[in-house]
Amino acid sequence: MTETGTGAAREPVVSGRVWTVPNALSMLRLVGVPVFLWLILTEHDTAALIVLALSGVTDYLDGKIARRYGLISRLGQLLDPIADRLYILSTLLGLAWRDIIPWWLVAVLLSRELFVLALGPSLRRHQLAIPPVHFVGKAATFNLIYAFPLLLLAEGGSVVADIARPMGWAFAWWGTGLYWLAAVMYAAQIRGMVKHKKAVSA
Repeated sequence: MTETGTGAAREPVVSGRVWTVPNALSMLRLVGVPVFLWLILTEHDTAALIVLALSGVTDYLDGKIARRYGLISRLGQLLDPIADRLYILSTLLGLAWRDIIPWWLVAVLLSRELFVLALGPSLRRHQLAIPPVHFVGKAATFNLIYAFPLLLLAEGGSVVADIARPMGWAFAWWGTGLYWLAAVMYAAQIRGMVKHKKAVSA
């Protein structure tokens, strides 16, 4: 018997729909990735910052619209973190190529991605769905997405650069720490899902 009127939060319904407004926004973000990388590498910094800002706006809107209007989909759950990771990766490579950030920071963040990718076979082997993005992961992305434009603004010896530099590195350190914390939580979540499935199947 299902209880009603208890005020308990219900799990959101995840559909198999493809053509929704949130998914279109996520696809638009993906299209912007190579444009953003080209702008960074060719030192069109103002245009790159505009593209990055638009990416942040669409990232916020696709999640807000999906939750508000019940448009959460499996494709959206896949596209959203992919777009986040591609923007982070393209920014890392672009800024490291221009010697704005050290290559060891790129290695630390990329090793986190390899750690998460290594969990994929366990999901497939046990036929489990990809867990939804955790708040900590979104917070990490938020910090890193803010860190990179600030570090870009930190180039030079202007007053703006002097203000942006410590703020940019503060966001970068917090983002890196939260990024790895989210990965550990993701691994623990998958482990719990595997244990639950084994217990149910026993």
